[in-house]
Amino acid sequence: MKDETCTHSWEMMNVQPGFIITENCFRCDMISTYFSLEERPPLEEYREGDHFWNVMGSAQSIRFDLKCSKCSYLMTFEELCGLMMCTGCDEKCKIYKLMKEYEKERTWVYVAFGYLPIEGRKKLSPEKILALEQYFNQRRKSSTSKIKIVSDELVDNIRNCYAELIRDIDMISLKPPENK
Repeated sequence: MKDETCTHSWEMMNVQPGFIITENCFRCDMISTYFSLEERPPLEEYREGDHFWNVMGSAQSIRFDLKCSKCSYLMTFEELCGLMMCTGCDEKCKIYKLMKEYEKERTWVYVAFGYLPIEGRKKLSPEKILALEQYFNQRRKSSTSKIKIVSDELVDNIRNCYAELIRDIDMISLKPPENK
């Protein structure tokens, strides 16, 4: 049970390394994403109903949940595909405007994005976005910089977004490193 008075101290739990796969249907031009736990990202084309899926790209990443080390509350993130850092690609975008606003405070703006297509998918709640922000800021020196995490609902057109997916570029195996 969640303790409403707790000032949570989050830890990552249930960490699963894998790949975020982005596909495109060449018939209807729909974009879809999913998380794969396979050792190598699946790259083959396939047909599913009326859709003909081609892989557009893949990125190594992790899935995880957060657990409070004080009250043991577990918050799951099954609807989180990943985090993207705004790169300021479209000056009309709400995220770009937020990035410019927070820039003077040395705050990086990240977008918590869910799986595509957006329609019919469960969205991250404001509570979960706040927990992510708390987790990533709790280890940072607040005098240097901070992280602001916002919902992907602020992105005008996810197809035109060139934000950088936060990925584990040093991960060369799906096996976690041994503790030294």
